[in-house]
Amino acid sequence: MSGSVHAAGVHKQYPGPRGVQALAGIDADIPQGRFVSILGPSGCGKSTFLRCVAGLETITDGTLEVHGKPVRGAPDGIGIVFQRDALLDWRSIRSNILLPVEFAHKPVARYAEKVDHLLALTKLTDFANSYPRELSGGMRQRAAICRALVDDPELLLMDEPFGALDALTRDQMNVELQRIWMETRNTVMFVTHGIAEAVFLGDVVMVFSPRPGRIVETITIDLPRPRPLAIRETPEFGKYVAHIRGLFQDMGLIDEKKA
Repeated sequence: MSGSVHAAGVHKQYPGPRGVQALAGIDADIPQGRFVSILGPSGCGKSTFLRCVAGLETITDGTLEVHGKPVRGAPDGIGIVFQRDALLDWRSIRSNILLPVEFAHKPVARYAEKVDHLLALTKLTDFANSYPRELSGGMRQRAAICRALVDDPELLLMDEPFGALDALTRDQMNVELQRIWMETRNTVMFVTHGIAEAVFLGDVVMVFSPRPGRIVETITIDLPRPRPLAIRETPEFGKYVAHIRGLFQDMGLIDEKKA
């Protein structure tokens, strides 16, 4: 299916004397248009899996397909947002957003309307000709999201994009990302350490074990959209958070007796 990701028995082991095994038997099917949160402790292979999907890492064993084709190098039709926005300081925000178009040797002029739309969607219209140093962290991440979306990717990969933001800005970015996704409806794989963030954003939450990474459980989040931040105070939201926290307790990652 277009825009989907299929993984079967995916392993990733790094070469070298220690031969660190990052992933062990990842099985996943991500349909088109789904927002998938990938949640787990540090070093569990979440980002490694995302990098494998992006073609930045090669798998050791198993099957990994994007858009119905085996991943061999970067697949067509993907956008990536990392924790650091990686905007170029010497280019304006508009010019930064157009970078993927330039790299693909496509006519920049044809994308003017698309860039204007993305700037309006992310409330950055007044900052189109500003430089990254003139923007806050949250605004820079919005610009990075625009850059990832400018060429209409079917699949958007996000590796802890809000991890460096303060709590209030992070909350606002969660709301903004949900709003943007509800308009674009592309497939999103979103890596995070935050249980509440994973539940708030995701249609499903994939919970990873400690290294080597395995999917312990895939949880469907049956909450209406759009989700306001206040939904986090509801019993329904709390049940999902408590269930996931229980999984981490069962894995020995949370021990309240020692807290």
